[in-house]
Amino acid sequence: MSDQLSAVRGGYDRWAKVYDHDANPLQGLEEPPVRAAVGAVRGLRALDLGCGTGRHALWLAGQGASVTAVDFSEVMLNEARAKRGADAVTFQVHDLHTPLPFSAEFDLVVSGLVLEHLRELDPFFADARRALKPGGRAVVSAMHPAMMLRGTQARFTDPDSGELVQPGSVAHSVAAFVMAALRAGFTIENVEELAPDAAFADRYPRASKYVGWPMLVVLTLTA
Repeated sequence: MSDQLSAVRGGYDRWAKVYDHDANPLQGLEEPPVRAAVGAVRGLRALDLGCGTGRHALWLAGQGASVTAVDFSEVMLNEARAKRGADAVTFQVHDLHTPLPFSAEFDLVVSGLVLEHLRELDPFFADARRALKPGGRAVVSAMHPAMMLRGTQARFTDPDSGELVQPGSVAHSVAAFVMAALRAGFTIENVEELAPDAAFADRYPRASKYVGWPMLVVLTLTA
């Protein structure tokens, strides 16, 4: 792995114990549009790519989907497995820099806040497309690359050491997201760029300096 991304797994291993309690504004901004884009899932087979502590996977299972969820951090997966409802999800360790072991098996792919941690986008979108049945859908969110213009990337404060940890990020453009999805054979239903407003910043104070600034991209795709 390149030096730029060499610390990603270790960073997320350290982040795991506070990830769900960090008042991360990006998660708060992301969940409503992702869930709206996903829609009704009862009876569907869903794949969560880069599931972390299971935010999307557990919600999908709770809505009636049959869910497989993968992540490269065993520590993050252990947090997910300890949560209520986790027995309804099949969790697997898998590094998204390597090919997925799935082909035309899923109705839905969801991936939340993963793209900035990938060296290459084409293999990710090709794998997501290959995992879907014909006519299946994908909803993919990512930190908006404009955040890096403000010197911001995925990061957290280690509660034990007080250290600010940045696991490692690559500044892909929105155009790069779109073109990689098209090259993989997806049809693009929607590309949404989201910025927090003042009311959101009241709930998530860390977002106050980004009011009106794009923080998030959500792509809705059809195979």
